[in-house]
Parts: sequence; C-alpha cells; structure tokens
Amino acid sequence: MAREVWRDTAENEAASAVFHFVQQLIDGYRDNRPVMPLVVLQAADADVPADVDARVEQIVRQVHRANQPRRVPLRLLDGRGDSPYEAALDMVRTLTEKPWETRGGSQYKPFAFPRSRLLGAIEQATEAVLRDPDPGCSRDQRDERILEELSALRWRAGRRGRGTWWTALRESVRPETFVGAVVIAVLGVLLGEIGWLPTMLVAVGAVLGLAVVRLVTTSAPPLLWLRRASKWFATTSSLAAASTGYPSDGWSRLSPSGSWRVIRARAAVVAGRVADAAAGDERSRQFHLELRVQALLEDLRNNYRPHAPDWRRGKRTVPPVVFLPRAVQSNGGVQLINAINNVRSRRSEVDPLLLLASLPAAEILRHTPPLPPDPPPAHTGAARARYEDWVGHLSVGQSPSGTATPAWVLRLPLSTAQLTHEHAHAQLSTQRVRRTWVWWVMSRTTVACLVAGALLGTMLLGNHLANRYCHGPLTDVDTDSVRLAGPGGGAKECIGVATSTRVRFAEGNGLELDGAGAGVTFDRIERAVAEENASIRPGDKYVTVIYAGPFTAPSSGRTRKALEELTGVYLYQHHTNTLDFSVKLRVLTANGGQDMLQQIPAVKKIIEVAERDPSVVGVVGLGRDTTDSPAATALLQQAGLPVVDTTNSGGYLATDYSNYFGLAATDQEQANALGFVAKRVADEIAKKRTPHALVLARKLGNNDKDRYTVEQRKVGGAMLKDAGFELSELVEYGLGPRSSADLDRPAQQICSADPPPDALYFAGRVEDVANLMSRLARSCSRRPITVFTGDDLTKTRLDASTDTTNNVTLYHTALAPMSRGDAKGFYKESYQALQTLLPKGATLPRLRTSKPYEDPLFASGQSVMSYSATAALYDAASHGDAVNSAAETWANLYAVSLGNMPTGTITFRGSTPYEPQAGHGLDVVQITYPDGRRHARIICGRAAGRWRWSRRGAR
Repeated sequence: MAREVWRDTAENEAASAVFHFVQQLIDGYRDNRPVMPLVVLQAADADVPADVDARVEQIVRQVHRANQPRRVPLRLLDGRGDSPYEAALDMVRTLTEKPWETRGGSQYKPFAFPRSRLLGAIEQATEAVLRDPDPGCSRDQRDERILEELSALRWRAGRRGRGTWWTALRESVRPETFVGAVVIAVLGVLLGEIGWLPTMLVAVGAVLGLAVVRLVTTSAPPLLWLRRASKWFATTSSLAAASTGYPSDGWSRLSPSGSWRVIRARAAVVAGRVADAAAGDERSRQFHLELRVQALLEDLRNNYRPHAPDWRRGKRTVPPVVFLPRAVQSNGGVQLINAINNVRSRRSEVDPLLLLASLPAAEILRHTPPLPPDPPPAHTGAARARYEDWVGHLSVGQSPSGTATPAWVLRLPLSTAQLTHEHAHAQLSTQRVRRTWVWWVMSRTTVACLVAGALLGTMLLGNHLANRYCHGPLTDVDTDSVRLAGPGGGAKECIGVATSTRVRFAEGNGLELDGAGAGVTFDRIERAVAEENASIRPGDKYVTVIYAGPFTAPSSGRTRKALEELTGVYLYQHHTNTLDFSVKLRVLTANGGQDMLQQIPAVKKIIEVAERDPSVVGVVGLGRDTTDSPAATALLQQAGLPVVDTTNSGGYLATDYSNYFGLAATDQEQANALGFVAKRVADEIAKKRTPHALVLARKLGNNDKDRYTVEQRKVGGAMLKDAGFELSELVEYGLGPRSSADLDRPAQQICSADPPPDALYFAGRVEDVANLMSRLARSCSRRPITVFTGDDLTKTRLDASTDTTNNVTLYHTALAPMSRGDAKGFYKESYQALQTLLPKGATLPRLRTSKPYEDPLFASGQSVMSYSATAALYDAASHGDAVNSAAETWANLYAVSLGNMPTGTITFRGSTPYEPQAGHGLDVVQITYPDGRRHARIICGRAAGRWRWSRRGAR
C-alpha cells in the first residue's frame, strides 16, 4: 500500500469537493489518461465579500500543498510584469526555464523543453538587437541582425560567444557524466584486452570524437534539422500562416539546405513579431504569447510521448499540474488561461497539462458578455458531473460559434453556502505516487547498474578468456589453444593447436639450430611455417598436417627437440610447395607442453580442429613415450585420425592401435641391437671372471608420466641377462630441484658395490646423461665400466664441460641411420631453404660437403625423422594427386613406400593392424673418451626399410 504523505482538514464543503475531484483527475491519469481541463474556481455570486474570494484561493493552495510531497510535477505561478502580457509571458517562461516542484524525488527525470528553448534563443537575440538599435536600419536589416545574433548565440538561449575546442574537449571527458563514466569504463576493459598503446590510441580517438560531436551539437542545432524542436519549428502550421510571403515550407529529412532556409525564414518572422510585441503591438503580443504556449504544450506532449526509447510514458503516470491561486487581468492569469484555451482549440491536440486556478467573483474570464448564472450544485459530486458534461461538449465547444465559453475551460462555480459551510469538516489525505515497474526497469540507476554490471561482467569475462585461452580478447577469442598450468603446478603453458597467426607457441624463442643452421631461431621456423601456409592461394588443393611436439619448457634449451622436429616438418612443406605439387601442404602446430605431459588436452584440441576442418588428414610427432601416449592415440583413433610418429619407441602402440604408424625402432628392437654388443663385452669379461651388471633407472612416481624409462628398464635388464651378465639389484634415482637428476648416492652405490659392475643399462632421459657421466668419472675413475642406453641420447651431445673418464664406454642407439640413406640432395636443399629464413645480407655457416649428415644441424636425427614422417603422411594424403580424407589417408598409409629418403626407405607395406611394425632404421653408436675428448663411431645398424644388419666391429 502506498505511503500517506499529507493529511489536513477541509475547511468547507467546496474544498472537499474540489480536492477529491482534482485527485480523481490526477490519479485516474494512469488508467485512461483523461482529457485535462483548465479548471477555474469562482464564487457563484458576483457580490460576495473579499473573505469568500479568499476561501476560493485557499482551496487552490490547499490542493497544491496536498500534492507537493506526492512526486506529482507541480508549479505554483505568480505572474510578474509591467503589463498583463509580460506577466503571462513570465509565467510561461517560468514553466519552461525553471525547475518544477518535486519534493522527495520525482517519477522520472525533469521535463525537457527544447521547443521553448529555441523560442527563448530568438527572444534573446531580438532583445540584444533592440537594446542597440540602428536608426537607419530597415525592418529586413533588423531581422538580418537578429539572425546574426542568433548565430552568435548558436541558437541556444543563455549562451554567449562561440564554443571552443578546449571547452568541448573538457566537457566530453568529465568523469561525473554518464558518457564520461562509460568511456572510462570501456577504456579500462580495453586496457586488459589490447594493451596500453592501442588503448591510448582508442582513448584519443574517442575523446576527439566526443569533442567534435559535442561542439557540433551545441554549436548549431538547426544544422541538425532532424531534431524534434527544429522539425516542429519548420513544420508547425501556426508559423506557416504567420509567414505568408516567405519560403516558409520545404522542410525535408533529405534536404538540409532547404530545411535551413525554412528555419531561418520562420525565425525572422518570429523575431519580427517579438520586436513588434516589445513595441506594444497587441496582435503581436497575442501571437507571441500563444506561440510560447504552443511550444510549452508541445514540449509537455513530447515528455509524455508513447513509444519513446526511454519508455517515458510508462514512467510518468500523473499529469503536470499548474496552480494559479489568483488569476486576474492585471497579473496575466486570465491571459494565460485564454492563450492555453486558444492554442488547444486551434490545434485540436490533447496535452497532459492540468491547470487549477481561482478567479475572483468580480473577474470576467474573457471579453464576452457575462454568462447566465449556473444553478448551484446539489451535492459534492457536481464537479465530476460538470466535467463529464464538459468532455461531452468539447468537440462542439471548440467551434467559435458553438459556445460563448472557452472550450477548454472547466468553470466550477462555488456557492457561498458551500464555501462557508464549516460543520462538515472532512479529513483529507494524499499518498505518494508509486513508481511503476517501467521506472525500475528503465531508470537511470537501473541502466547505470546494468551498464556497470555489463562492463564488470565484460571485464571479468575478458580476464577469464585471457587467462583461459592463448589468444583471448573478448571480440576475437581463439578457443583452439588454452593456458594450462605446467607440470607440478608450474607456470602456465599454451596448449592446443595454433590455427591462426595470433597464436605462436615459439614466439620470442631465440633458441637456434646447431651447426650450419646457426642463426635460424625457433621463432623464425614457426613463422616460416605460417608463411608457407599463407602462400596457398584460394582455390588451391591442399591437405593439412598437424605437428604435435613439446614447444614449451622451463628454459628455451629444453625445447630443442620441438625446434628440430618442426624444422624437418617445415623443410618437407617447403619442398612440396616449392616444387608446385598438385596438392599443397598446410601445416598446423600443436603444443603438447613440457616433455609432452599435456598431450591429452592438446589431442582433444586437435580433434576439435579436425571436426571443423575436413582438410586435416593426420598428426605427425607425439614423439615422447609417456603414460598418456596410449590414451592420446586412442582418442585420435576414435576421431579417425592416423598418427605418423617420429621418435616414440613404444612398441605397444602399433599392436594396440591401428591408426599408429611409427618410424622409430621400438625399445625391444634397440635392446636387441645393443645385445650384440653386450654379448661381446660379456664374453671378453667372462674369460677372467663372472661379468656383473645392473640397471640404473628413474624412480617411478616422479609425476613426469615417463613411460619410456619404464620400457627401457624392462628391456634393458632382459638384454643384459641374455647377454650373459649377472644382474645386481636395481638402482633407482630421483629428480631433485628443477627436475635435475639426483645421482650422487646412486653413483656411490654403483662404484662401491662388491663386486663392482662391469656394465650398467641406463634407463633414463637424455637430460640426465651428462650428470651420470660426471658422477661416474668422479666415483668410478679407476674401474672400467660400459654404459648402455637407448635412443634418447641422440637429442643432444656431451660437450667439453662434461666430466669424463677414459674408463667409461658408452653405447646408445640412434633412430636415424643417415649414413645408410640415399638422399644426397636433401641436405643441400634443406640448407638452401634455411638460408632464405635469415635477414637480408646474413648467411649461414658453411655446410660440410662430405658427410653433411654429421653436421650438428642434422646429427641428432630429429629433423630427419620428422621430415620422413611428414613425407609419409603427405604421400598417403595426396595419393593419386588428389586430396584424400583422413580415413582415406589412414588406409593409404599401408601402401606407402618412399625410397631415397635420408634414412633409407620409409614404408609400411606389409604391416598389419594390431601387429608389430618392422622396417625401422637403427644405428648403434659407441662413445669413448680416450684423451678426454668425445669420440663417437657407428659400429652397426641398418637402413630404414631393411631387415639385415650391417656391422662394424665393436671394441
């Protein structure tokens, strides 16, 4: 229930009747918006004493007081001026230029009076010209001077001088304004999205744009001829009749120049009438007053206009009410009532203004014969009855010949008995007008909260997207790559697929290729792949291969595997696209994180990309054996994507998954090859004593998901036992700070064992080998020992900083037997391709002409393996010089046979799904340190695609 805000006693019966009648009009406006009359109270008898007229005036003031705290827009008028015309004009200006009474807030924002302000500007310009008259100036020249003054005022009342850029700039960025606050909030969001420099450029552009808009809109409103005030001024029929002989019509939305001429012509007419009115011309005064009233009523109609964007009609449920406690000729009250009546009658338009006035008994409303006396009302409901009768005769009453009374005036004659009957003291009360649901939905506070909430939500969403995705601006988010915490909760890594140049996993990585590739960085190789993709023209046939590798690590040095593998992928892409094959090769990169520990989310992103992009035919890489490798391969198998692996030596993958094609010799194949050497070593020792050996392996549970070391531990122990060694208990080592191997205690245990081991199989990773060799050199320097390990050692070289001893001999396998291949042009072509990636004028170090595969650029075999894997997948995808689907590529891989490759023949012919794959190339490398320097030689091996071993005697 609405809260009561006012209570008082009706002093007489007339006060109670008028009070309830006016309240019915106000409160009923929300339901059916009744026609608002000009209610005039007057004593019925013409010869009543002064105290009776005072009672009538008191009724008006009491109704005014009753509605002051209700949120009803009110204005109590008291005309001031030297003449009735000036007093009436002053009251109109008061309504349009001064705030209305709104105690305790209002239903909606204050009224706006743009039409009245436009007329006020013309009046101000006319007044300025009349204050400084030119005696020799004609009427036309006077009107032209008024128009010039209007231009100086910028067609706005109260403004002096021209607007400046500095003023417009300062006003446009005031933070206390709504637009300023929104601009600042938006800039805050952009700062987190696009960085400070682009945000500053946007801020400067926005501020200058707002300054221009403000300067233009406040400088020359008539130029904006589509404004409601300008349109009204140029199209109202009242001015058309008054400006005969002038180009007073021709306003059009599509004709700014024609509209401008109409506005200037009408402004000149109005200014001339205002000047004549100031000189005392009665007709001009009547014209001026009624034009001002017409602008007032049009503005009020617009403030209650339906279908406005701000829903103003739904927010304003009570009419504006004007009170004239004493309306007489001398104070302009009668003139104002007549002017409103005349405008309404002439325009035949309903406006929301409700006027309540009291007229002294001796005062005549207009210059007409006195009306016949009305019969006194029989009860308090006579006011309502008179209103109903007035509404019924309104249309006829607007005709001048229809009635002698003003059509829009509702005269309520009050008898002396009603005004003096004091025994019926009734209690009067008013309640606060409730704000409607529309106000709550579309109020400034609500809109501001919604905007603030939207901006806050946008900021939070933007921050979430920026933290979630590698490229996460709100307007251009790339969901194919996400930010995930590194191993052990380390720094976040960008995991997923780089489907656009906005995401680059190696961006800023300055790690360079070794040997003849020095100067070519990881960052440059990644950009080169993107450049090759961009060279594919619309309409070209192409297939897409996704390379998945470990692009990120705690230090750039540990990303060398991904660098060299991506280099091999790029070299084959460049080779294919340069030779202008009928089917082009597009390469996307996918980051599996440090040591491929995030390959499951990376594979899921690969599958999402493949579902959208039918050109994706398979995956190259995934060259590290982890506990996630089976699940990753299974996911790709379910998605119908084949995998051509580079260096993963897990033999179980080919037997468990039909989509897996591996180029690397399996752990068992490597152990078998090392077994030949181990048997000869064991046989030499067995001539003197029983040979002893042990397996040194990484501990399980290091949270590194390393399955390679598990497989190596198993096959290494079996190999040593089969070779004739007596195995000691397994020795394990853990990982210390920064994932470094903690080998101090294991090395002491190995070197102090009794009997000491003659050989050990190192089931660990390449990053731990240098540490192992240093510990063995310190602790076992007097005892010869042979170390066997798998292919992981080929990823790096032991340099001069590694402590070594001539008593240690190291044997490891290599997956890329390049000395057994027959790709003589590969190395030169690759060198030339890398040369083009350097800045202009820079050159690569010279590539040796003899045995170029021994150059550090190729020696690790990583780039050669990825080159071969990409070639195999592309050959299957482009079979028949046509673009094949992923399923067709999968099937075609069983028929691939590529001869003259760097490691021999790359083939999967004869392979059967879910059976071990054969034909993997392999070398066994011996490393010794006879003079403190590293000496490596290949002692046996076989080319890819062959099954027979080629031996070179081992020492």
